[in-house]
Amino acid sequence: MSETAVESLSMNELPAEPDRSMTDEQLISMLVTRARSEGLQLTGEGGLLQQLTKRVLESALEGEITDHLGYDRHDPAGKNSGNSRNAAAPRPW
Repeated sequence: MSETAVESLSMNELPAEPDRSMTDEQLISMLVTRARSEGLQLTGEGGLLQQLTKRVLESALEGEITDHLGYDRHDPAGKNSGNSRNAAAPRPW
């Protein structure tokens, strides 16, 4: 399956605001169950683990740059400040 399938997995399976009573184990179980039912590999190239790892790392890096620069992406505070975010093209990986 493609990356789009993983996006639909995570976006459709998990609510925007997960129920605080749900444990990490339950959330992971939901993702794995859905991936298996839709034929998505759990490991390997394009698998669920690779896609989750990619998203976690990208989210962490986004948080790091936000903390470093002191403003969120698309925030007018950074415009022409000399410390602006550069535009980023989609990554090939």
